Amino acid sequence: MTNSKHSTSTTPAPGGGLAGRREWTALGVLMLPLLLVSMDVSVLYFAIPAISADLEPSGTQQLWIFDIYAFVLAGLLMTMGSLGDRIGRRKLLLLGAAAFGTASVMAAYADSAETLIAARAVLGIGGATLMPSTMAIIRTMFTDPGQRAKAIGLWSGVMTGGIALGSVMSGVLVEYFWWGSVFLVNLPAMVLLLVLGPVLLPESKNPEPGRFDLLSVPLSMAAVLPVIYGVKEIPSEGWKFEYGGSIVVGLVFAALFVQRQRTAKSPLISPELFRGRGFAPAVVLNLVSAFGMMGSAYFTTQYLQSVLGKSSMEAALWSLLPTVLVGVAAPVAAQLVQKGVHRAHVVSGGFVLAACGYGLLALTGTDSMWLVLAGAGVLASGIVTVMSQMMDLALGTVPVGNAGAASSLLETGAEFGGALGMAVLGSIGTAVYRHEIPSGAPAPAQDTLGGALAVAHQLPGDAGDALVRAAREAFTSGMQAAAIAGAVLLLGAAVLASVTLRRVRVRGVGAEAPHPEQAPSETALTRATPLEPWL
Repeated sequence: MTNSKHSTSTTPAPGGGLAGRREWTALGVLMLPLLLVSMDVSVLYFAIPAISADLEPSGTQQLWIFDIYAFVLAGLLMTMGSLGDRIGRRKLLLLGAAAFGTASVMAAYADSAETLIAARAVLGIGGATLMPSTMAIIRTMFTDPGQRAKAIGLWSGVMTGGIALGSVMSGVLVEYFWWGSVFLVNLPAMVLLLVLGPVLLPESKNPEPGRFDLLSVPLSMAAVLPVIYGVKEIPSEGWKFEYGGSIVVGLVFAALFVQRQRTAKSPLISPELFRGRGFAPAVVLNLVSAFGMMGSAYFTTQYLQSVLGKSSMEAALWSLLPTVLVGVAAPVAAQLVQKGVHRAHVVSGGFVLAACGYGLLALTGTDSMWLVLAGAGVLASGIVTVMSQMMDLALGTVPVGNAGAASSLLETGAEFGGALGMAVLGSIGTAVYRHEIPSGAPAPAQDTLGGALAVAHQLPGDAGDALVRAAREAFTSGMQAAAIAGAVLLLGAAVLASVTLRRVRVRGVGAEAPHPEQAPSETALTRATPLEPWL
């Protein structure tokens, strides 16, 4: 466990008070790479057919072209967050931007599947440096709690919107240019960051972080990657021994990683982070919110394309509509907290709002586009409300010196939550689909809606139409069941938030109770929250 003196930053926040035009301009510069990192999660949706025609990857290579970015990103978040606290967040951000830009050029002009996979892996490394660094720098630049809450709200909105925008951007670029253009679009933002970053962004780091614990790096990756792999494959492939075994292996390494953090002199993720009032609940509730967000996305994208019959581009464009509400949710939540509404009430309200979104999805039929879009928008606005508040809470309750590690832990938890959401709710939907589909349907139709639509074209006349109707109704029934499960989970999370956050008092304008190292030990604020004994 690290010494408490290691938990202060060498660089005070600019101005020591309210942020000015310089800091808000710097925030705008930070948003560009963040937008591109989030877009890269979905930017291949429309480019993959052209890539397949040009590079002729095998089925396994095509899967790796898709997945390697997210795997590397998730596996290195904790490492890069801790590294930024040691060498400097701005330095790591600029190194990551250079790597991201170089890998973008490499991907754009890849002449083989192997080269593209390698380039996507380097993009993941760059993304892992950019995400926690941007949040940690926000913590450094915005010392006023109210301004920090607004900045983190913008961060959350850009992050969420980027994922939705990535698929649309991909479709437009591939329509008018070649597939490599989806990667070259990254370059202007990265060049801008490399030019303006040294001028506008402050440098900050932990002054006495101790030696970098190299053993924790492979342990963290061995904990994260097998679990992410297992839960990502379950929705599409079903529960198989290899996926369950992968999850078990990851959990074993997770236990070893936690033990290492408890015993190492300079741990990658200091256990002292969890002494901060509200930090542990913030990590858990942020994970649950990611569960709800990605669990719904698994169904709504398929619904628009396979149930309503929209083209990929049409579905992507329609999916942008719910993000309008997302842009409003986080700023409204921040305003409520600043005006004195307890954060516990705001977060619980966000979960209830998201549960209402799932409730709308539970009412859908096979021709309910507007209801699905409304449900997705309500759900997303509730989730972004929660996420922005949890990020603000977590960063406000840890010392500035550990901001990188704290933000990386939040984002790693969100990766786990998103994968679990797709696995659990996807499995519920698949089980209902298979129960509802007529037993006499062809074997491919009994597995997935996509299989049913593919085989229906081979059936004569009315038989094909009947199969399509039955499959779409079965999928919609599965989505309804998963939505009910999601709503129940989020309502439970609302209760959990109310219990765990009710004693996290607001000081001044949105400021949380200080870290135990900064507060008297006898204050009630140092008592453990109900979640802390398990974390």
